[in-house]
Amino acid sequence: MTTMTQTSARFREFKMPDVGEGLTEAEILKWFVQPGDTVTDGQVVCEVETAKAAVELPIPFDGVVHELRFAEGTTVDVGEVIITVDVAPGSEDAPAPAAAAPAQEPVEVAPAEEPKGRTPVLVGYGVAESSTKRRPRKGAAPEAAAVAAAVQAELNGHGSAAPVADAPPVGRPLAKPPVRKLAKDLGIDLATVVPTGKDGIITREDVHAAAAPAVAPGVAEPVAVSVPETPATVGSARETRIPVKGVRKAIAQAMVGSAFTAPHVTEFVTVDVTRTMKLVAELKEDKEMAGVRVNPLLIIAKALLVAIKRNPEVNAAWDEANQEIVQKHYVNLGIAAATPRGLIVPNIKDAHDKNLPQLAAALGELVATARDGKTSPAAMAGGTVTITNVGVFGVDTGTPILNPGESAILAVGAIKLQPWVHKGKVKPRQVTTLALSFDHRLVDGELGSKVLADVAAILEQPKRLITWA
Repeated sequence: MTTMTQTSARFREFKMPDVGEGLTEAEILKWFVQPGDTVTDGQVVCEVETAKAAVELPIPFDGVVHELRFAEGTTVDVGEVIITVDVAPGSEDAPAPAAAAPAQEPVEVAPAEEPKGRTPVLVGYGVAESSTKRRPRKGAAPEAAAVAAAVQAELNGHGSAAPVADAPPVGRPLAKPPVRKLAKDLGIDLATVVPTGKDGIITREDVHAAAAPAVAPGVAEPVAVSVPETPATVGSARETRIPVKGVRKAIAQAMVGSAFTAPHVTEFVTVDVTRTMKLVAELKEDKEMAGVRVNPLLIIAKALLVAIKRNPEVNAAWDEANQEIVQKHYVNLGIAAATPRGLIVPNIKDAHDKNLPQLAAALGELVATARDGKTSPAAMAGGTVTITNVGVFGVDTGTPILNPGESAILAVGAIKLQPWVHKGKVKPRQVTTLALSFDHRLVDGELGSKVLADVAAILEQPKRLITWA
């Protein structure tokens, strides 16, 4: 017993942290270490992709890597052990990996190292689990057990149920939140699922097995084309199937939710931005702007911030649960960015407090970080209003969908030299089209029109920045 205690204290486990706000899982993209490698406190050991971004995970202690629990491309639930480290190498022979340890003496973190009942996050620990225990519902357990037995019997093709190993305890079926969500999405009642996980916990595989149609004895199983749960694509000469996961899955869910929750209205205005383009050229030569990138997007961002200052009601959110309109007295300005992993919308925190050089520096850092795939989940949370620059792709404009939780989004079209009536004469001028989409629950047509008109007026006469800011 003494030897086992020493061994348990010697090996430390690092669990998948919650690297975002309430995320439940992440995919291991790449391991930077292998068993036998020496690691130090703060060293990055792997890169994971959540539904929001790719994040590098540092290990919080020194030692020698003993075991990597999951392969690259595996999706892991938050709280699962992903790596074990020998913190006292050379003291004794290494035991078998934790997965193969006897059930009565598992290799686990010493109690002093990790608060009991707490889920690890990237820094520290999350909220402790509630100590309140519910009494099992009277009569619910026998019914669930009977249904589970019937399902097992049907799968076995017998009239009686086969014994089920590791049957769940009486009461509510045991399953992790991601598994419960999967069951809900597939329309599966967890009470009817036969668990195969440790201690009677229902796994993803159990839910998928329950969702698969039963095949009667003697009837050939139909051939079905399915997408394997791996990062690799599957296809033929005529089509390619790509698993929906990570950032792309998050984008799809967010856009569908936004499109069918908030009533969108989009208004358009075409504006002469010749003077804005001249201002951009002048600012590039300004010594105060040295070292920062100056482009039309900078002036457009500043123009939108001024328009919000003049029409603060547009900067709000709709609280459905409390039936309240939440007025924001700050602007976290989102900038939609196309990256190899898909569309992300990081935001500049407290953009309303920044002067032009500060705003330029923040924009440059935001774009560079997004291109490198290093945008953190925190940088994409809490946005209030967004700009999407579709003009960089040569597109005139579009009807953008609101970022969930925000009240407005401004689309900027391509800036082109076009014939334009200027001072009573047709002249070639730099022209662009702006499109403002807004949540009609929050923003009436008059308010949305005022915001769009103010942005257009500033871009047409940039000197208004001085008098309106």
